[in-house]
Amino acid sequence: MTADGRASFMGFPLVEAEDMPNIGANSLSVAFGDFRRGYLIVDRQGVNVLRDPYSSKPYVLFYTTKRVGGGVADYDAIKLLKFGTS
Repeated sequence: MTADGRASFMGFPLVEAEDMPNIGANSLSVAFGDFRRGYLIVDRQGVNVLRDPYSSKPYVLFYTTKRVGGGVADYDAIKLLKFGTS
C-alpha cells in the first residue's frame, strides 16, 4: 500500500477484476503483466445508426452499433498464476 491508498506489487498497480474466477483448485485466478503491450484492442471506425420510424409512434427509435474486439498480442507479456491442491 502507498500513502494515497493504492495497492501495488513491485511498482505495478494492482486491479481487482471481478470477472476472474475465485481462487480454487486448478483455477487461473491471478493475471500479471504488461497489458498495454500484451493485449490489443481493435476499435473499428464509425458507428452504424439504424432509424426505426415504425414503432413507438409518435417517437422515432434509433439503434446504434459499433464494432470492437480484441485479443492477446504478446503472450510473453501476460502470465496467469495457476493454483493447485495440497
